[in-house]
Amino acid sequence: MFTGIVEELGEVTAVETLGDASRFRLRGPLVTEGAKHGDSIAVNGVCLTVVETADGEFTADVMAETLNRSSLGALTTGSRVNLERPMAVGDRLGGHIVQGHVDGTGTILARTPSENWEIVTVSLPDTLRRYVVEKGSITVDGVSLTVVDAGPDYFTVSLIPTTLALTTLGTKEPGAPVNLEVDVIAKYVERLLGDRTGETAK
Repeated sequence: MFTGIVEELGEVTAVETLGDASRFRLRGPLVTEGAKHGDSIAVNGVCLTVVETADGEFTADVMAETLNRSSLGALTTGSRVNLERPMAVGDRLGGHIVQGHVDGTGTILARTPSENWEIVTVSLPDTLRRYVVEKGSITVDGVSLTVVDAGPDYFTVSLIPTTLALTTLGTKEPGAPVNLEVDVIAKYVERLLGDRTGETAK
């Protein structure tokens, strides 16, 4: 489990195509410190399994399902990525409960700068609309954010200077894809209520 508090802005150093999968090598000296084979690291909000580590880098295999359902397939050598290690038992939950299981992708539609923050508008797939509410939590490229406005096919978030400086959201331009993970609690509530009424959540 993750919290959506990005620890490090890493970089893709190599991408190897393996038929219906890809192997990524990523640089992240902080998140690889003490990491070993089989550990988890979230890359732009996607939970990946460490294959090996060396010299501040780690490799991870990404299957076709993940490439198709997330924006990782668009990564190339030199791409910057948000990195986070799983939360340890007893740690503070600084963001919100994040599984690292991307629900879909959105597209940055607009950026509106202000003196001390920036409003970013992101497209919202119809399948995720019911889970996104004003002042609720959403994960965008692995960053835990609060929804400012929830529209019919978009939502907005307000980015503080720290987020702009220390994550990929500070440089992504309109048209760029982003990974979205909605609040898992909303999905469980929907399923439970559906079972009580005899309906099955889609």
